Amino acid sequence: MDLTMDDSLFPRHWSRGRLVRLDALGAAGYAATLLLFGAGRLNPAVPAWGELLVLAGITLPLAVRRLWPLTVFCAVFAMSLVSVALLGTVHDRFAAAAFAIYMVALTRPRPRREPTIAIGVCGAVAVLLLSAMGTPAPAPGVVGPLLVGVAFMGGAWVTGRAVRERRAYTARAAEQLAGRAVAEERLRIARELHDVVAHSMSLIAVKAGIANHVAAVRPEEATDALRVIETTSRGALAEMRQLLGVLRSDLDPDLAPSPGLAGLTGLAERASMAGVRVELDVRATGLPEGLELSVYRIVQEALTNVVRHAAPARCRVSVQASGGEVGVEVTDDGPGERVLPGGPGHGLIGMRERVVMYGGSFTAGRRPEGGFGISARIPYEEARAPNGKHVPDEETAAPHGETRTAASHGETRVPYEKAHVPDGEARPPHEKTGVPGGETRVPYGEVP
Repeated sequence: MDLTMDDSLFPRHWSRGRLVRLDALGAAGYAATLLLFGAGRLNPAVPAWGELLVLAGITLPLAVRRLWPLTVFCAVFAMSLVSVALLGTVHDRFAAAAFAIYMVALTRPRPRREPTIAIGVCGAVAVLLLSAMGTPAPAPGVVGPLLVGVAFMGGAWVTGRAVRERRAYTARAAEQLAGRAVAEERLRIARELHDVVAHSMSLIAVKAGIANHVAAVRPEEATDALRVIETTSRGALAEMRQLLGVLRSDLDPDLAPSPGLAGLTGLAERASMAGVRVELDVRATGLPEGLELSVYRIVQEALTNVVRHAAPARCRVSVQASGGEVGVEVTDDGPGERVLPGGPGHGLIGMRERVVMYGGSFTAGRRPEGGFGISARIPYEEARAPNGKHVPDEETAAPHGETRTAASHGETRVPYEKAHVPDGEARPPHEKTGVPGGETRVPYGEVP
């Protein structure tokens, strides 16, 4: 914000040149007003040209008060004192000085000039007062109006400083708001990049270790691991390009990577590639898009931690929605050490932030029976029909690999997709858990 422009009463798009022209017009009008209404009070002893010169010295400098505010004030104030001494008029003369000193207070950023200006003004006024009161017959009505004029200038100075402070405060607040927006955007970018990269890089690291370990004795298995690395890295690069493209331009928000519950199947399959058996149980439908993205990211980060820290293990992912609340639980039986929320890792912190953003609760820690678990409870607004009744879940068709909700029981059918397993090797059998309605929860096979 430009603190040097007195634009509070004018449109923001007005240029300084336009404002200067407006000041020039006002100065000319002020001079014309003094000529028309002040002619009867002028001193007959002073030549007409002298009166016009004093009048011009008081009014015309106001035309450039925005360009040289301190110089204009000094000139106008000096000519105002001359006018008082020669012509005996005060009110209209010090009005010009008040306009000039207002611009000085508004535009001068160095407070050390204020005492100098105040001392000069008070000294000049004191000289005039002493001169007027020391004469046998002081000019009638000079002393009182002179004090009023000085008070008027003081009020203009205080008003100018107050306006400047208000503008400075507004500018600082806008800067802080912009800085906060930048910090939030950086945090969002960092979180999205972490969500996109961490899961894939963990899988790549695990597979690279396997390939390096078995390359000499089981080259076929090493080849399969390298194939998984290639597929995973290509997918991560594609998602990163999509993310960075959205960050560069928000013209089409539909391009943003916004996976939801339908993508949990793919997460489970990728975890199975790293040797983790995943049992997926999703009973949720009709969630807001933003909430689905948060649930997806929470499960993604939890599975990444399982792959990274739990060693070959069994993992259960449960997403349940009822009563305006969705619960997310991811538990495993792995023996590996984990990074708790106070530690150096960012995954659990990011999960907690996503939950707190919706006013939910989040817990994470070791389980008494062994392993590790995270639990999140997130409230949300349920969809309602026009009559106020809850909208029932409807069975929706979905392409292969996405969740499909059973209308009668609210269950989730998770089709088992082909895992990246070496040709000719047996795939672990599917396990059925007693899901109501005859549905099947499919654990993803552990890669040998």
